[in-house]
Amino acid sequence: MKVIFLQDVKGKGKRGEVKEVPTGFAQNFLIKKNLAKEATGKAMAELKGQVKAEQKAEAEILAEAQALKAELEKETTIVEVKEKVGADGRLFGAINSKKIADALNAQFNLKLDKHKIQLEYPLKAIGLKDVPVKLHKDVTATIRVKISEK
Repeated sequence: MKVIFLQDVKGKGKRGEVKEVPTGFAQNFLIKKNLAKEATGKAMAELKGQVKAEQKAEAEILAEAQALKAELEKETTIVEVKEKVGADGRLFGAINSKKIADALNAQFNLKLDKHKIQLEYPLKAIGLKDVPVKLHKDVTATIRVKISEK
């Protein structure tokens, strides 16, 4: 019996896949527990529509990420963060991803999740730093952060 998986079933199939499974297994387990449904013509057409809608939504998200990357990598987009500095030029505190995200929002009105900013370690020195930002699985941008004395 051909079924369309509605959820991932370990060892049998992933969500959205169409597979041939034993009739008893399909009727007594998969369909009964709402893990799959029979692959009728109507169900197959519905699945194609869902796949098309998901691809369209994914394309929109990718386009948004690419537009945000273009905005972040403009020459004029330099995030300036002011912090107290000691005599040796090192900061008293540290600049973490939350401070960068807040400064980006305040200066350029661009909302960015702090978890997307990929700092290996907090910034602790004055100067201009390039910070990578993962906007999408295929799109990575670079923000220029200028740390200056308060």
